[in-house]
Amino acid sequence: MRVKVLSRNPDDYVRETKLDLQRVPRNYDPALHPFEVPREYVRALNATKLERVFAKPFLSSLDGHRDGVNCMAKHPKSLSTVLSGACDGEVKIWNLTKRQCIRTIQAHEGFVRGMCARFCGTSFFTVGDDKTVKQWKMENPEYGEEEEPIHTILGKTVYTGIDHHWKEAVFATCGHQVDIWDEQRTSPMCSLTWGFDSISSVKFNPIETYLLGSCASDRNIVLYDMRKSTPLKKVILNMKTNTLCWNPMEAFIFTAANEDYNLYTFDMRFLESPVMVHMDHVSAVLDVDYSPTGKEFVSASFDKSVRIFPVDKGHSREVYHTKRMQHVITVKWTSDNKYILCGSDEMNIRLWKANASEKLGVLAPREKAAMNYNQKLKEKFQYHPQIRRIAKHRHLPKSIYCQIKEQRIMREARRRKELNRRKHSKPGSMPFVSERKKHIVAVVK
Repeated sequence: MRVKVLSRNPDDYVRETKLDLQRVPRNYDPALHPFEVPREYVRALNATKLERVFAKPFLSSLDGHRDGVNCMAKHPKSLSTVLSGACDGEVKIWNLTKRQCIRTIQAHEGFVRGMCARFCGTSFFTVGDDKTVKQWKMENPEYGEEEEPIHTILGKTVYTGIDHHWKEAVFATCGHQVDIWDEQRTSPMCSLTWGFDSISSVKFNPIETYLLGSCASDRNIVLYDMRKSTPLKKVILNMKTNTLCWNPMEAFIFTAANEDYNLYTFDMRFLESPVMVHMDHVSAVLDVDYSPTGKEFVSASFDKSVRIFPVDKGHSREVYHTKRMQHVITVKWTSDNKYILCGSDEMNIRLWKANASEKLGVLAPREKAAMNYNQKLKEKFQYHPQIRRIAKHRHLPKSIYCQIKEQRIMREARRRKELNRRKHSKPGSMPFVSERKKHIVAVVK
């Protein structure tokens, strides 16, 4: 019987004298390096640290309003133009490249409740506390021409929100009910209602353009189809939803901003439980807007902060705040996916970078290659404890930090109470309820 054994030639590794250097077996292939992983880990650690060092997201503040900023709208064709409406009825049009106001209109008496631009970008619509819907030209009036709306529709009740169809000359308003209007007519084409409560916001789906979603103050999120005379279905949550936003890449996904400090991402086909519950805010969430890629969204909250959430994650990747910023009422993600605009109580609109440590301006090819390499390294080592700790760390205002701590204690107490109840109850009498299903009261079709 023959047994194969390992055999080495001592000449390859044994020193002839003790003064000789120890021979180390080595692969001379340059693609293989003996310290490749430790070296890459150090590079990933440095890249993560530098990302936090250069994370300066705040760019500028657009000031000029004389009252709190209540709503904003993006220009569908121009990246540098944004519209804002204030609580004193004033509407301003801003040029973001120059960072200055190019036009001011006294649009309404009382609050400007909502605004939206027409899909072609030639005009925009506003609704206010004076029960009117007004259509304005986007361009400045000619020399000597009066600043007047193109059309004015006088309604019977206060309108609380407005949104324009993405392809047709149709818009929707909400208040006591959801009204669908043709731009050429002064009475609604159809009125949709389900229940008898005020509706706070209405939004058209950007892909399936006949679909609408609305949020009512009786805790409902109602879905409508313009081609039908009745609403489709509604989901009732534990607390009121302030607004919702459709995903621009997936027609059936939308995210709702709720009073219970959470955001809920729903699939409209299965409203029984949300796809994801996003929990990080410590006060009511007032507004939400998707990035053009559909992979992330930004939320504005009463806790004086703005957070960026990935769609498939329960916690935010970024939180923005300044000492002067008060309750953030409205937020928008620009159409080039680079910037975020937020309007708050203290009359300012703030411009932020969507990626906090991104370098603005022209990048040299070597810089671009280095950035891509660092990004891949960070992705490769993202779950390593040290790198994860540095990447996740954020400085928070004391008020938010203390409220997070308090909420953690409350959540733990609730969990303990539930465990004790289950322990002292009949087996099976207290079923486990997942976090996703806890907040849903009912789905009505």
